[in-house]
Amino acid sequence: MPNGYWIARISVTDPERYDAYKQALPMLVERFGGRFLVFGGRMDAVEGEAKPRNVVIAFDDYETARACWQSPEYAEVAKLRAGAAEVDVIIVEGVGS
Repeated sequence: MPNGYWIARISVTDPERYDAYKQALPMLVERFGGRFLVFGGRMDAVEGEAKPRNVVIAFDDYETARACWQSPEYAEVAKLRAGAAEVDVIIVEGVGS
């Protein structure tokens, strides 16, 4: 069965506020069976525009990835990020692991 993924590209504008989001997110992701594959780290923008921070989170399937994003719990966590970063996020279905 294909996995579901959150792929986020982020420019942090308020590191202190963003840190609160960064601390709260892993517990929520784990409740939905998600696991971080990429969380920051080195990168090389080889084509197109890039943001300085990239995150990839894998879930067991696309439906679970969407359910986590749409959950009331994530809505609360997302409030911690409001005004602290410019973020692009997509949820995609991908290859199973």
